[in-house]
Amino acid sequence: MLGRLVPVAAAALLLTVTGSGEAGNEVGILILKEHGVGSAAQAQPYVDKFVKIAQEKNGWSAAKGTYFTERKAAEKSISADKPSYGLLGLSAYLALKDPQKLEAIGQVQVSRAGGQQYFIVSKSASDLAGCKGAKLATDWADDPRFVDKVISGGAWKLADFTVEATKRPLQGAKMVTKDEAKCALVDDAVFAELASIDGGKDLKTVWKSEKLPPMVIVAFPSASAADKTGFKKSLSSLCSGDGKAVCSEIGIQSLTEASDETFAQVLAAYKKDK
Repeated sequence: MLGRLVPVAAAALLLTVTGSGEAGNEVGILILKEHGVGSAAQAQPYVDKFVKIAQEKNGWSAAKGTYFTERKAAEKSISADKPSYGLLGLSAYLALKDPQKLEAIGQVQVSRAGGQQYFIVSKSASDLAGCKGAKLATDWADDPRFVDKVISGGAWKLADFTVEATKRPLQGAKMVTKDEAKCALVDDAVFAELASIDGGKDLKTVWKSEKLPPMVIVAFPSASAADKTGFKKSLSSLCSGDGKAVCSEIGIQSLTEASDETFAQVLAAYKKDK
């Protein structure tokens, strides 16, 4: 199920719009979904459907969407294409906000997309202390500042464990079921699927994070003030009318206006001691 749902939801997880909505310019939409399951080819049909709705609602003359699964590749595209807007996962927003001069203008709630809450699970440890010093398997090892400052809320650090970096979301939990790791750090999307994997029912939660904000819709410096205002105001209407069925199909529950102040708490935590 995770393999089907995550690529579907991925279509809503990062929008980067290049150019402007003025007549004659194509609005390019770059999709980035990190720590998910599925390929760009699987996600592309859903990307195309959402882009079409956004194009119609905003009166863009043309629009095109492209999907990425890795931040470095997305950053190269951002640099080359000079995007105007983006819809980013929280970890990407925090990392790219200052370097890319991002301005939050909205947020999107996506069902089963993951990334809003995190859990440390184990088969043999009875509490967090039982995991410290032992092998912790996770696909989030590549983003230590986000883990240490935001996910853990400062309660622990990756350095407290012997970290085993994994490449796939479910891999860490599977390692615990096979006694290849004592504990695993997973997000809510993976946590919801534990019962469906062999031995997953034997895993118990020894720690869980506070609930974090959903995906962030941002404007890049290249967005004109007028275009940015129009796009921001259109967010709540993208999933109404003709867009309702499309949003439902790709897992978007809501799109609402926001600002950097909406994410002030996690921004402060992320930047602390930087």
